[in-house]
Amino acid sequence: MKKLLLIGIFGLFSLNVYAQEETTTYNGEKYGYIIDKSGKKVEGVVHLNGGYSSPWQNQLKVKFAAVADIDKVKNKIKFKTYEADDIKEYMLYEGDTPRVFQSIKYTNTREALNSSESSTGLGAGFKALNNLTRTSQFAEVVTEGKIRVYKMYGYPTSISANSSQAITRQETERLMNNPDYVYSKKGGKVEDFTPAKVKIAIADCPFTKAKAAKGEYGSLKNEEKQRSGLGKFIRDEIKNATVDKLSIVNEVIYDYNENCK
Repeated sequence: MKKLLLIGIFGLFSLNVYAQEETTTYNGEKYGYIIDKSGKKVEGVVHLNGGYSSPWQNQLKVKFAAVADIDKVKNKIKFKTYEADDIKEYMLYEGDTPRVFQSIKYTNTREALNSSESSTGLGAGFKALNNLTRTSQFAEVVTEGKIRVYKMYGYPTSISANSSQAITRQETERLMNNPDYVYSKKGGKVEDFTPAKVKIAIADCPFTKAKAAKGEYGSLKNEEKQRSGLGKFIRDEIKNATVDKLSIVNEVIYDYNENCK
C-alpha cells in the first residue's frame, strides 16, 4: 500500500533527490492521506499536531498538504489545518506502519470526573471543562473489525496558562502514559469500555458468548458493582478507569473480530 502511494505521489511530481531528503529528514514530514466529508481520499503529506509529550494534540487538528501543494522547486510545502469537523479521517506512515485517525463523537466524561480527584480548585474546573467540551475529535484506530477500538488521551488542565504550569506538568505526565480505549460496534455510537458492556457487545456471537459464560476471558472477570448515589457513581466511574482495557481488546475484542465476521 505504501509503495502504491509513493508511486502515485512521485508520478505526479518528479521531486529531485535534494528536495526529497530535505522534506523527509529536515522537516520530518510523512506521507499519508485525508478523507474529506464526501468520502474522497486525497493523498499527500501529513504533519501531526502533537508529539510524544502531547499526543492529545493529534485529537484536535492535523496539518495536511496535497501533492499539488508541494513546491518541487522551492522545496516548500503549503499545509492546510483540518479539525475533526472538517474531515472524516487522516492517515500517515510511521516507517512502514500506517497510523489511522478517525473523526468521532465522544466526550471524555471519565477524565473530566477524574479532575475532581487529581486536581483542586480552579485547575480542576479548567481540566473538567477541557475534557467535557471536546465532543468531535480525532481518535487513533488500534483495532479494526465489527468492533472497532480507538486509543484516546485526556486533555490536561491548560497548555499555556502560567498559573497552572505545575498542575499541567503533573497531569501531562499521567495523561501521556495512560491512554484510554473506547469502542464502536458496526459503526455505531462510540462507548467506554466496561466488562459488562463488552459482554453485551459480544453476545451476538455464539463463539465469544459461550467463552464469556464459561469465564474463559480473564479480562472480563471484574464485574461492575451496583451503584447508588451520585458520589458513589463518580467514585465508581473513576475506579472503573483502572479496568485493564488493553487486555480486553487483545483477548476479547480480537477473538470476536476473528470469529464473528
